[in-house]
Amino acid sequence: KQNEKRIRKYEDSVRSLWDSFKRTNIRIIGVPEDERQQDIENLFEEIMAENFPHLVKEMDLQVQEAQRTPNKRNPKRTTPRHIIIKMPRAKDKERILKAARERDSITYKGIPIRLLDALPRVTCPNHPDSILVEDYRAGDMICPECGLVVGDRVIDVGSEWRTFSNDKATKDPSRVGDSQNPLLSDRDLSTMIGKGTGAASFDEFGNSKYQNRRTMSSSDRAMMNAFKEITTMADRINLPRNIVDRTNNLFKQVYEQKSLKGRANDAIASACLYIACRQEGVPRTFKEICAVSRISKKEIGRCFKLILKALETSVDLITTGDFMSRFCSNLCLPKQVQMAATHIARKAVELDLVPGRSPISVAAAAIYMASQASAEKRTQKEIGDIAGVADVTIRQSYRLIYPRAPDLFPPDFKFDTPVDKLPQL
Repeated sequence: KQNEKRIRKYEDSVRSLWDSFKRTNIRIIGVPEDERQQDIENLFEEIMAENFPHLVKEMDLQVQEAQRTPNKRNPKRTTPRHIIIKMPRAKDKERILKAARERDSITYKGIPIRLLDALPRVTCPNHPDSILVEDYRAGDMICPECGLVVGDRVIDVGSEWRTFSNDKATKDPSRVGDSQNPLLSDRDLSTMIGKGTGAASFDEFGNSKYQNRRTMSSSDRAMMNAFKEITTMADRINLPRNIVDRTNNLFKQVYEQKSLKGRANDAIASACLYIACRQEGVPRTFKEICAVSRISKKEIGRCFKLILKALETSVDLITTGDFMSRFCSNLCLPKQVQMAATHIARKAVELDLVPGRSPISVAAAAIYMASQASAEKRTQKEIGDIAGVADVTIRQSYRLIYPRAPDLFPPDFKFDTPVDKLPQL
């Protein structure tokens, strides 16, 4: 039972990883092809401006990649090739597709076109937002809300768990090898040959005629080692599977471009993990990544800048709110103190009281001020150990916001220590 659960977990991870490759892609159908081969990114901006001007104003439209598919144009083809637009964030894609569904018709210079998800999902017609349950034994996809069998004969690409060997002592019950890994060049498909039992399996010297030979290339071997290191680092700081998958995908792109030659793969993997955390909205500090890896903070920072330049991507700026809930939770502070610290940090930034200070040090100083005003007091050392900043850094940021302390607290905050009694440091 444990093996079956573990194998199913691996299968789910492979499926989610395969979905993550195309989950930010938008497919545009019906845009005529011009002999001038207009820049597709500009074409997409024209479509957005023509049909969704409100989204253009609200969103920072950034196209990570744009191309027609297939790559080569067939002169015998009567319909225009589809356009694949890769967005940097999945939430941007979902927002655009939602607006497209709500609109009666979408046009490009008066010509009707369609905007679709590049990875069509099988959904229940009555409950499109519900997550379907897969019955692996029957090969069915079932809606958990109404019980409707939406899809049947689903192909299971995972590894088998039953044994077909006559030898009871064999540890590997699988006859098809490991599950597919889309990140590797050959998807890690392999065949394992069992031990021979008859005379025909051995030559005249007693050696086995048929042997397993590992044909994994050096590049795949390097990527596999990097993926293992990424998984280990993510487990140490309790990061979810979707961040591991995004990190693996980023590492594969960097490795195949060969734009960071000469840099250690462990350093590239650590920087990719830092980028994936920020892109998924759960940023971690350089010190936290450095603590679970064998690479220095300076080297991770260098690789971080090089990867952003090589992939031509960007990450959202970190704010004090990105760390506040995690820091307060690790310090066992109540919700009231967390809300007060968030309000203090936000007001301090709005009033420009902490120019040039990192969001982490500002968050630490805000937590210190809020805790000192409440019954749950925490020392600078306790906060510094959790936030990864020095005591002197917290004091410097605290001194900048202390003169305006009465203006920083939320109006409904219940003081255990009055503002004028707060430590002045």
